Amino acid sequence: MTLLPEGDLLRSRVVTDLAPALEDALDRRLDGYAVLAPRDALLGSGGTDADDRGVLTFEAGVPTLAYHAGTDRGGPAALADIGPGPYRLELYALDAAHLEVPHETESLRIPPGTAAERLAGDGALAERVRKTADGSDDGAAGALEAFLENEAAIEDIRESARSEAAARAADWGFEDAIEE
Repeated sequence: MTLLPEGDLLRSRVVTDLAPALEDALDRRLDGYAVLAPRDALLGSGGTDADDRGVLTFEAGVPTLAYHAGTDRGGPAALADIGPGPYRLELYALDAAHLEVPHETESLRIPPGTAAERLAGDGALAERVRKTADGSDDGAAGALEAFLENEAAIEDIRESARSEAAARAADWGFEDAIEE
């Protein structure tokens, strides 16, 4: 796999549960990657070298590809090679343009939700990732759209703002400056 340029480090720690990190990436709509060192490296077990790490990349918070340096395998097979935690996790933000070429490599791609299921054992998070990936996530964007379509709520906010402005103008002696 072509090396990724160095991103901006967001987090570096040992984790026993990968779900919070995956959820954080999803909530941030992160473009970037995570480097996972296996538990054998943490525990000092023999047979693990510096190349025995896994990489997950994210596109708008969705884990998109997986690669394992020790086995040189990608995709779902790399997730099996990464194995269970604990992990030394390093999470990086990286401009999405740097991820375009790797994300086009089919042999490295993983289905949405797979990393959450296999590495974190979190079915609810996996479902949330799938919804985000297919655009059916009813999160903040959906709530904003629903609010903007509610003309009565918008008019209430406008009327409240007008009333407050008039009251402040009166308090400050600027009633004559306000046009009705």
